Amino acid sequence: MGIEPQLETIRTDFLVIGAGVAGLRAAIELAGAGEVLVVAKDSLAESSSEYAQGGVAVALSDEDDMSLHEADTLAAGDGLCEPEAVRVLVSEGPPRIEELIRWGAEFDREGPRLLFAREGAHSRSRVLHSHGDSTGREIARTLYRRAASLPGIRFEGYTAVADLLLEEGRVAGALILDARRGRLLAMKARATLLATGGLGRVYSDTTNPDVATGDGVAMAWRAGAVISDIEFVQFHPTALHVEGAPRFLLSEALRGEGALLLNQRGERFMPRYHPMAELAPRDVVSRAIVAEMRREGAPHVWLDISGRGADFVKKRFPRIHSTCLAYAIDLDRQPAPVRPAAHYAMGGVWTDLDGRTSMEGLWAAGEAACTGVHGANRLASNSLLEGVVFGARAGRSMREARLDPPVRFAPPSPLDAPVLPLDELRRLAMERLGIVRCADSLRSALEALEKASAASIPPAGRDPLERANTRTVLQLIARAALARQESRGAHFRTDFPGKSPSMRAHSRIRRGREEVEFAPVGER
Repeated sequence: MGIEPQLETIRTDFLVIGAGVAGLRAAIELAGAGEVLVVAKDSLAESSSEYAQGGVAVALSDEDDMSLHEADTLAAGDGLCEPEAVRVLVSEGPPRIEELIRWGAEFDREGPRLLFAREGAHSRSRVLHSHGDSTGREIARTLYRRAASLPGIRFEGYTAVADLLLEEGRVAGALILDARRGRLLAMKARATLLATGGLGRVYSDTTNPDVATGDGVAMAWRAGAVISDIEFVQFHPTALHVEGAPRFLLSEALRGEGALLLNQRGERFMPRYHPMAELAPRDVVSRAIVAEMRREGAPHVWLDISGRGADFVKKRFPRIHSTCLAYAIDLDRQPAPVRPAAHYAMGGVWTDLDGRTSMEGLWAAGEAACTGVHGANRLASNSLLEGVVFGARAGRSMREARLDPPVRFAPPSPLDAPVLPLDELRRLAMERLGIVRCADSLRSALEALEKASAASIPPAGRDPLERANTRTVLQLIARAALARQESRGAHFRTDFPGKSPSMRAHSRIRRGREEVEFAPVGER
């Protein structure tokens, strides 16, 4: 047994770390099975789910079929999707979305019929939106309202998780930093879910909120869990690029509605790069934009949807229109400057199809997890569907596990927080671990991260926690990217520009093992 440190200890049956779509859906599934505590690092509303504009892809229209959605997902994943995970996503997606509608979710309609939009790499119009471009917000609102109505679920905002607690190799809860009270608490739990969202904030150019610093991945790795496919980071092609403005995402649905990408000479360039032009997979569009920017020495390209006529964007995408207008860009009348920004992590904490990680007592769901459903490149608008489908499965698995409450836990180790500030770490990531990579850039990134003299800190304070987690995540990305000597999906190396059949496999990294291992697709 570990020796329990002198910390105030609180107990719950189920600890859900993260209050986005995956965490909320899991909490709903856990209701009635015991006490459920949902904690969020910031306000309960601040999550990647809130910023998901593009919509939720689901085969519910009369012109669509689950097999078509499955085929499109597999094609976008560039040979690395787990077929069984994709089948679960597309088959359980429709009933999960219908469930949301019964719970009050309002999706856009034409009369009584649901309105389906087309997005990149989809062969059918199957993407549902809410209020044009606020789909994630609507789903999260619906799930929160449902969860809050159920007995035994409580919520705590502004509660960062510093690390996982261990009891003889089993996860026994988490060490929690209560920012409002300025104290550390030990939260013991029979079962813990990591639903901490993405890692986009480890890059300087990102569409992600400030909270998305890969905390779940870093904590799971420190605890000894397997991390998989972490080298695959998807860059959204069209983030607003205005000096002083946040890298606000201009939804793929704009291109689905006819928006064109133009270079500095006003020429459309995507048909030169892919037969699907603006609707090509995101990795293709992002690299094409970078190529055009480098060829012209330009800081951005242009996204032009003005041809749809007056007030089209204002009515169809009100949130996007008003945000751009705040920076003096009227999308109904002029193009917007855009460039790629880090958007989504296909990899994360390895799980099975029920959210179980490689460690007893620990589950993961949503963007923090890696089920293999996205492969090397996520199909547009599959992420919200993944959150509700696999969040529900993880919650059900936790409920059925019937683990005994933990008795004691080992004291958490101090963290190594690099002296480098977050801004410098994020710039390093963008320059050396970004859209285009090579052995030299990856090795230099690893050397810089190692040389950044680290200070051993107690796990107290959000800034040092985020610096420690950012450094860990960047090291994991660099190690996996260096080991993957090929280009596939969102991972592109100039020194290995082609795909290698022998690397049609998932990367796996575990603490204490120097080498990155690879597991063939189908052998999870």
